[in-house]
Amino acid sequence: MPYNRRDFIKKAVTGAAATGLGGYEILGGADQPGINSSRKGSAVPEKAEERRRLVAEARFGPKTKAISKKGMAICSHPLATRSGVKILRSGGNACDAALAMSVTQTVVEPHMTGITGILSMLYYDAGTGKTTYVNGNMNAPLKPLAGFNQHSLSTGLGVGVPGFWGGFEAALKRHGSKKKKEIMADAVLYASEGFEIHPFLWGEMFAQCHMIGKTREGREIFMPENHLLRPGDMIYQKRAADTLERLAEEGNAFFYHGDFARDYCKKVQEAGGVISMDDMKAYEARWMEPARGTYHGYKIAASPPPDNGGTHIIEALNMLEFVDIKKLGPPTDSAEVLLQMVRIHNEVYTYGANHPDPESHPLPLDVILSKKYAEMRFKLLQMGVPKETPESPPPVGSNHVTVVDGAGNVATIIHSCMSLPWSNGLFTHGVTIVASGAHFFRIMPEPGHRATTYVAPNIFFKDDKPILSSGSPSVGLLANILQNTINILDFNIPIDESVNRPRFGAAYGGPGNMIEADFNEKAVAGAQKKGVKLYTVNPWNWHHGAFEGIFIDQESGALIARGDPRRCSKAEGL
Repeated sequence: MPYNRRDFIKKAVTGAAATGLGGYEILGGADQPGINSSRKGSAVPEKAEERRRLVAEARFGPKTKAISKKGMAICSHPLATRSGVKILRSGGNACDAALAMSVTQTVVEPHMTGITGILSMLYYDAGTGKTTYVNGNMNAPLKPLAGFNQHSLSTGLGVGVPGFWGGFEAALKRHGSKKKKEIMADAVLYASEGFEIHPFLWGEMFAQCHMIGKTREGREIFMPENHLLRPGDMIYQKRAADTLERLAEEGNAFFYHGDFARDYCKKVQEAGGVISMDDMKAYEARWMEPARGTYHGYKIAASPPPDNGGTHIIEALNMLEFVDIKKLGPPTDSAEVLLQMVRIHNEVYTYGANHPDPESHPLPLDVILSKKYAEMRFKLLQMGVPKETPESPPPVGSNHVTVVDGAGNVATIIHSCMSLPWSNGLFTHGVTIVASGAHFFRIMPEPGHRATTYVAPNIFFKDDKPILSSGSPSVGLLANILQNTINILDFNIPIDESVNRPRFGAAYGGPGNMIEADFNEKAVAGAQKKGVKLYTVNPWNWHHGAFEGIFIDQESGALIARGDPRRCSKAEGL
């Protein structure tokens, strides 16, 4: 049976309050209004004033630097960042905090992620010195997706077998120290008791109102009086709160084998999909050896195929070692470095899209990540004009989370709906059924096999100790991570300065690589003269993602981060 929500909240809050957190307050009475009452002052994990202050920080634009020696968390919504910080303060580790942030984001950023999407985590255990990777990506259904095309994303045929919860459970079981109900307390509270709609969420609601308003469940959440809620209005997701409570109590038994799985399959099939209980029962998170590499003396651990963005980072940096970057300067100063970075980015981006799941097809990763292969590719790139800008996958909603705790453990998580928000308008148990099959357009998996996805959790090591961990959402994530990594590691540019610097990035459907309007004009002109196609976009363009990174100063022990101005990111230390 579902946990009583008031007991759930009370027990979670009591446990946290015992640690001296403070700030918890039950403001409402026991009687709760209907699905979407606008009543203020209900039970929230922070005082209402603090919640509103944090939501007000969920905006694009410059952010505040954070520095601490006790622990650091960063992600794309201030309420979720605070959830992670509270878990750290209550004695949780980096895994606990990162999972708390991720599940909270499914509630406060439903346009970017959801429990029917994906969750993968790269984790460094300071006690053992080992780095592990859990792939919680989606599977293709066991039945073939006959007739699958772009239009399928608006139907049940564009739905994958979800991995978010499998990845969550696997990560917590191996690396976590807290109980699920404490980790999920903020997610339940914000779903049940509401939070204010921030502008980014409202903009996506507006763009997709024709889809979210198709069903009664969608209207209950986003348009309870048959019109969209407004920016600043409270939004309630009470059915989702019930679902999260049951997940905290029943876990995989509910999600993959029980009521949730049955209803998920029913809704998908009614909308033209083929996912069955056999698909749900067969799903398992996959523990994998991280992809490994080196760059200018630093060691790298990153996501391995079929989560192949981490491999792309290593491939690109291998080629960049043949550019005298330290002499020429960062791409914002040097036309030659900008030229080479765009060339290398496009090369890796194009051919990396062909890397299959190693469990489905042979993938010579030892060759792909070798320095000799990088040298050959780099020399061939110099023979002619730069290649055309690669075709990008459709833009998707994604979130990245990075946490470092006081013991030195590092967790960096990607979780995502893997599609445009509410692409099919389907809901079950108060949560969206995401169209994660958008990534089947990269490589169609064999029936029942993993999708290949473009995600890139990564950790850089100096003397075998973490020095930088990061990741990013968006089609521009590879360029984003490469530019910030080079700024920080090659030029000692502080991370809080680097995130604000202009960037180039991949584009969806554009005439070349995007470049932000405040980029160095001489560098841009010099690269264009040599054939690089660049088109100007606004400064701090949101398609370039968000560098959710934490720098670890090994001399002082300081953890340093700053939210990216291109999203609603917030970094916060203990």
